[in-house]
Amino acid sequence: MIKDIQLRVSLLEEKRPDILTRKAAKFLGIPIDKISGIKVLRKSIDARKKQIIFNYKVAVYINEPVSQTSDYHFDYKDVSNGKPIHIIGFGPAGMYAALRCIELGFKPIVLERGKNVQERRRDLKAINRDHFVNEDSNYCFGEGGAGTYSDGKLYTRSLKRGDVRRIFENLVFHGATDQILVDAHPHIGTNKLPKVVQNVRETILNYGGEVHFDTRVTDFTIKDHKVTALQLQNGDELKVDRVILAMGHSARDIFYLLHEKNIAMEAKSYAMGVRVEHPQHIIDSIQYSCSGERDELLPAASYNLVDQVNGRGVYSFCMCPGGFIVPAATANGEVVVNGMSPSKRNNPFANSGIVVEINVDKDLHKYEHFGVLKALEYQKDLERLAFTAGGRSQVAPAQRLTDFVEGKLSASLNPSSYQPGLKSVPLHSLLPKLIGGSLRNGFKIFGEKMKGYYTEEANVVGVESRTSSPISIPRNERLEHPQISNLYPCGEGPGYAGGIVSAAIDGERCAEAACGA
Repeated sequence: MIKDIQLRVSLLEEKRPDILTRKAAKFLGIPIDKISGIKVLRKSIDARKKQIIFNYKVAVYINEPVSQTSDYHFDYKDVSNGKPIHIIGFGPAGMYAALRCIELGFKPIVLERGKNVQERRRDLKAINRDHFVNEDSNYCFGEGGAGTYSDGKLYTRSLKRGDVRRIFENLVFHGATDQILVDAHPHIGTNKLPKVVQNVRETILNYGGEVHFDTRVTDFTIKDHKVTALQLQNGDELKVDRVILAMGHSARDIFYLLHEKNIAMEAKSYAMGVRVEHPQHIIDSIQYSCSGERDELLPAASYNLVDQVNGRGVYSFCMCPGGFIVPAATANGEVVVNGMSPSKRNNPFANSGIVVEINVDKDLHKYEHFGVLKALEYQKDLERLAFTAGGRSQVAPAQRLTDFVEGKLSASLNPSSYQPGLKSVPLHSLLPKLIGGSLRNGFKIFGEKMKGYYTEEANVVGVESRTSSPISIPRNERLEHPQISNLYPCGEGPGYAGGIVSAAIDGERCAEAACGA
C-alpha cells in the first residue's frame, strides 16, 4: 500500500534522520515497522514566522518496496536517415525541440551561432577580464543559450502549457540532480548545467541528429510563403523543409532580418531596470529572522517582491541567492547585467533584478518611427547609456541603494561580485524618468515590506534590460508563422516563454507541430 500525506517538520526536528518515518507512522496511526520506506515528493520551507517549518509531501510505502523507477521513458530513435527539421538556436527551446524530434523519428539539424560549453568559457573570461564581447559567443549565445551560464533556476508558472514534470525528468535523465523533482523552487546551478547541456548534445548526436556550432544564420530564402533555404555566415546555403526558430530573446540580427523581409512581427511590452546586490547575510537575517549566521540546514535565503508604483508594476526578477552578477552584453558598446548562482549558492552576495514594466503602447512615443522595433531600440539606448556611464568598457555604472533613492552620488561603493568592476555614477538621474522614478519609489516600498532591505550596504547596478524579448513573432493555431507556413517561432525570442522550463515546453510543442504529431 502507498499513501501520499503532508507533513510539517520544525527546524530542530529536521536534524533527526528518522523524523519523516516517525511522523508518518504517527500521522497514519500505524507501527513504525510497517513502513518499508518513504519517498519525498515535494519539499518547501515556510519562513513567514519565527519558527521555520519544512513542509513535505511524501509517499509512504507500507509493507512494500519503494519504487525507484522514473515516471517517464524517453523513446529516442535512430534518426540518421530521418526527415530533417532545422532548428535555429541551441538554448532550452532548441534543445528540447531537438530531443522531441528524435522521439518522433525526425532528424534535428541544430544551427547554433555560438560555441560549445567548453570553448564558450574562454569567451566569458574575455568579457570579465578583457572587457571584450564576442558577439556570437557570450553569456547569451552558445551551447545551452543564456540558461547554461545564468543560474539554472527551474521555477515556472507555465503549469498549463505542458508537462513540467517531464521537462524535469529529462534534465535528471541527462545528469541533473534528482533533487529538482522535489524542491518547490528547483535549481541546478551554473556550475552543474554545462555538463547537463553537454549530455543533451551527446544524446542528439548519438541518435543521428546534428549540432553545428559557430553557425550563424544570416538570411532566409522564401518562396511561395515557405522558407526554402538558409544562408550561413560562412557563405554556405542549406536547403530546408521545416524550420524551428528558437534563437533567443537577444538575437537582434534575426529581428532585423525578419523586419527587412516584411515578415510580420509586433513590438512587445517587457520590463527593464537594475540589479540590486546585498550581502547574503542581510537577506538571510530578514527572511529567517536570525541575528547571526543562518542554520546549516537552511539554504541561502531569497525573496520575491512586487508592487504598483503609479499604476506601473515594479518587481524583482531572477533573484540569485548566494550568487554573482555577470556581464550579459551581446555586443561591444553596451553594458547589460544579469545574475547567476552556483549549485551550493554559497557566494557571500545575493542579487536580483528590480525592474519596471514598459508598456510599448503608452511609454515609447519618441520611438514610434522605429515601428515594431521601437521596444528593441529603446532597450539598446539604455544599454549604450550604461556603457558610456561606466567608462566605455564592461565596468557597470552603480550607486549605493540609499544614495540612488535619495538622489545623490555615492562617495564609494560596496564590495561586489561583478568581476569587470563598478563605477560610481548618478544612476538615479541617468535612467529615464519612467524607470528611475518608479524604481526609487519601489525601493522605498520594498524597504517597508522587508525591514533591513533598504540599506546603504546594497549596490544598485545598471542595467538589467534583457528580462524578456522586446519583440513578438506571431504564429497560428498550428504554431506556424501566419505568413510562412513552415516557420515555427519558438521559445523566449519570439515571445512564447520566460525561462528554462517554459522555453523547453514550447520547444517540445513546436517540434510536435513541425513533425505533424
